[in-house]
Amino acid sequence: MTLANAVDPVLRVPPAAPAEAVAHFRAALAFHADVSDVAAALAAGEPGFVVLDSRSADAFDQGHVPGAVHLPTALVPERAGRLLDRSVPVVTYCWGPGCNGATRAALALAELGYQVKEMLGGFEYWVREGFAYDTRRGRESRPVDPLTAPVDADCGC
Repeated sequence: MTLANAVDPVLRVPPAAPAEAVAHFRAALAFHADVSDVAAALAAGEPGFVVLDSRSADAFDQGHVPGAVHLPTALVPERAGRLLDRSVPVVTYCWGPGCNGATRAALALAELGYQVKEMLGGFEYWVREGFAYDTRRGRESRPVDPLTAPVDADCGC
């Protein structure tokens, strides 16, 4: 290690070996889906998964991903069996990246035997990326936030 690396906060802990990085990032993709990929799969029709909103009824009414099943995190153990098919993977979301409700819902579902992923960014990034959402008043959308997604372009990722 060079002297520069010894004080560099990024390289103070060296990067993982490539094989370890492959295992880590492959695992991350097994646990997470991003908003754009979920939106694209839903738009294509019959995506092979169900989207689950794990927030409160008031939050769900304020806005939710179209077609999402509403199941608050605390009610997952009691109601999941009535609302979800164990053979269909579930993608959970909550408010946003500062909230771990979707993570807790995903854990509860996994403990019940469901295949589950968490949607990174949650409802916040769904809205910020300009995707339409349903509210108690009907379908709404907002302009794309250029800090989260390119306006009128594909990000290429």
